[in-house]
Amino acid sequence: MTIHNPQHPNLNQVTLLRTRRGRDRSGRFVAEGEDLIAAAAANGWQPVDSFVAEGSGLIGTEVSEEALAEVSALGSGTRALAIYEQRWAEPAGPLALWLHGVGDPGNVGTIIRSAHAFGAASVILGPGSADPFGPKAVRASMGAIFSVAVARADRLDELPGTTVALAASAEVELDGALWPEGELTLLIGAEREGLPESVTAAADEVRSIAIAGDSLNAAMAATIALYSCTRKL
Repeated sequence: MTIHNPQHPNLNQVTLLRTRRGRDRSGRFVAEGEDLIAAAAANGWQPVDSFVAEGSGLIGTEVSEEALAEVSALGSGTRALAIYEQRWAEPAGPLALWLHGVGDPGNVGTIIRSAHAFGAASVILGPGSADPFGPKAVRASMGAIFSVAVARADRLDELPGTTVALAASAEVELDGALWPEGELTLLIGAEREGLPESVTAAADEVRSIAIAGDSLNAAMAATIALYSCTRKL
């Protein structure tokens, strides 16, 4: 039976999961699009529920195009979406990233994507960071949310290995030969404010990225740092 009413109880849960409160209360999230759903399946994630456009030939509960567009978080609509249980892990190395105040969900998702590309074991969400399971973050991760462990930690002493803060004014610039050996966690701050001075002072080491301008996007800074430290050998 095809669902035509966007207020149908089965679709209401999709609408609720578009909000942070709804995700926090249910422990679930939505992935939209066939590529994301395929990435989930490839990594062993089974959906709680799935909805597909009527006549699409995809597997799931059929929904009319109009009703699916109504509950979709994508401006262009989608042919498929699925609901999954969130998975939170413990902070883990040997390489991890800790995000402090990275409030843009697009940046959080992009950092998760970069973490997957460079083999980081986990992305750890610190104070003030966006929800990695929000719609924008999930899309920006390009499916990496199903591959990279995400964790939560408020303090540096909860992080694995040597902590290395990225700060604009650090005397030591990124250099593959100067990265510490063993496990390490890269500390990434917000674009405008960067890391708080208290965090930078408490970190084991501090590094900077040489740039001509005043600032660098947080996701780009994390990607450059990941590239640098993974080429240290």
